[in-house]
Amino acid sequence: MVLDDLGSSLRSSLDKLQGKSRLSKEDVEEIVKEIQRSLLQADVEVSLVMDLSQSIKERALEEEPPGGTTARDHILKIVYEEMVKLVGDSTEIPLEPQTIMLAGLQGSGKTTTAAKMAWWFSKKGLRPAVIQTDTFRPGAYDQAKQMCERAEVEFYGDPDEEDPVKIAREGMEATDDADVHIVDTAGRHALEADLIDEIEEIEEAVNPNLNLLVLDAAIGQGAKKQAKEFNDSIGIGGVVITKLDGTAKGGGALTAVNETGSSISFLGTGETVQDIERFEPNGFISRLLGMGDLKQLSERVERAMQETQAEDEDWNPEDIMKGKFTLKDMKRQMDAMNKMGPLDQVMDMIPGLGGGLMDQLPDDAMDVTQNRMRSFEVIMDSMTEAEMEEPRSIGASQIERISRGSGKDEETVRELLEQHKMMERTLKQFGQMGDGDMKRMMKKLENQGGGGMGGMGGGGLGPFG
Repeated sequence: MVLDDLGSSLRSSLDKLQGKSRLSKEDVEEIVKEIQRSLLQADVEVSLVMDLSQSIKERALEEEPPGGTTARDHILKIVYEEMVKLVGDSTEIPLEPQTIMLAGLQGSGKTTTAAKMAWWFSKKGLRPAVIQTDTFRPGAYDQAKQMCERAEVEFYGDPDEEDPVKIAREGMEATDDADVHIVDTAGRHALEADLIDEIEEIEEAVNPNLNLLVLDAAIGQGAKKQAKEFNDSIGIGGVVITKLDGTAKGGGALTAVNETGSSISFLGTGETVQDIERFEPNGFISRLLGMGDLKQLSERVERAMQETQAEDEDWNPEDIMKGKFTLKDMKRQMDAMNKMGPLDQVMDMIPGLGGGLMDQLPDDAMDVTQNRMRSFEVIMDSMTEAEMEEPRSIGASQIERISRGSGKDEETVRELLEQHKMMERTLKQFGQMGDGDMKRMMKKLENQGGGGMGGMGGGGLGPFG
C-alpha cells in the first residue's frame, strides 16, 4: 500500500510506548523523526513533511491526554488526525449525469482507470460510457475496448481516425444516452506542448464537469511539475492514484494533491476492472496505521457475495447458517474471497489482523496462503459430486484417488478436509448465536483494532470517530 513503510515504522515506534501513561519530549522527538524519515523516503515534498511533523510535535507536547488514555493511544490519535488532514478529503463525485476527463502522462494508468471508473459507476446504478481519444499510443484503442468489455460498459473509439478532438466530439454524440461519460486522453513520455494543446482542445469539445489527473504511485518528485502544468492548462479537480498493489512509494501523489489544491478521488489497487476504490481518508489512514477499515471490507464482502450468487443462482449464502455445510459451499466461499481482491489487502481491512500482525509475517506469507487456496480448488475439481456433497464419507482409498487425479499430495487433500470440518464447526456456532451474541462479537472485533486501542477500533468513520 502507498506509504506502507510509514505505517510499519510508526507501529514499531509506538510499540515502544506500551505501558507508559505520559509522553516524554524524547518519545515525541523519536516518533516525529520516524515520520519525517518515512515520508521523505516516500517522496513527499519536504515542506509538507515539516508542516505535518511540527503539528504532531506541538499537539503531543501541549495537549493533555484524556483520563485513562495511554501515551501510545494519545500519540496515535494525534498522528491519525494529522495524517487525515494531510491527505485531505475525498474528491466529491456525485452519482448523477456528468462528464469526467482523465489526464496524465503515458504509463500512468489512464486507460485502465477509465474502464475501472466506468465499472464503479455501473455498480452504483448509472450507465457509463468510455470514450477513447488516444491516437498517439499504439494499442490504446484495443486495450480500452477489451477493458470495457470486461467491465461490461459502453465504449466508443475510432481506430481509423487520427484527430482525437473529432473522436471526442463524435463519441459524446454516439453515447448520448449514457449517464456518465469518461473521456480518456493521450499521454506522452513527458509534458510536451502538443500534449497540453491536445488536451485543451478535447476539453473544449467535451466540456467536462471534472478533470482528474491520473498518477502512478511511483511518480516521485516529478509529480509537482506535472501537476502544476496540467492544473495551469485545464484545472485539476482531483487525483487518481494507480498501481497501489506494487511497492510504489506514493508520496508524490500527496505532493500533487497539495500542488493542485485538489483531493484524491480513486485508488487503483490491482489489474482487474474491479480493483478500484473510492478514496476515503479515514479508512485509508486507519489501514495505514494497522487499525483496519470495516467500511471498505463490508463493501468488498457484499460485492463478492452478490457476484458469486449471480453466477450460481441456486446458492444462498444464508443457507449455510441453517443446514449442512458442504465442500460446494466452501468452494463458493473461496470464489467469493478471490473476488474481494488480493489477500493482503483484505487482511489490512480487518481490525487486529492488518498492520502489526502483517509486519510479523514472512514476505511470502500471503502468496503461500493463496497458493494453498488454489491447491484446494484443484483438489475439489477432482472430486465426485457425491464427495463434494458428503465430504465426511471420503475414506483413505478415495483420498489416494483424489490425490492422483489432482496432482496434489495426500497430505494436502487431508488438510482440505480438516479445513472444511473447522469451517463447519465455526458456522454451526454462528448459527446458534442470537443477535445480542453477534453484536458483542463484532464489538470485540472492533475493539481489537490497532493492537490494544481500547474502544477505538478501526471502523468506517475512522478509529476515533
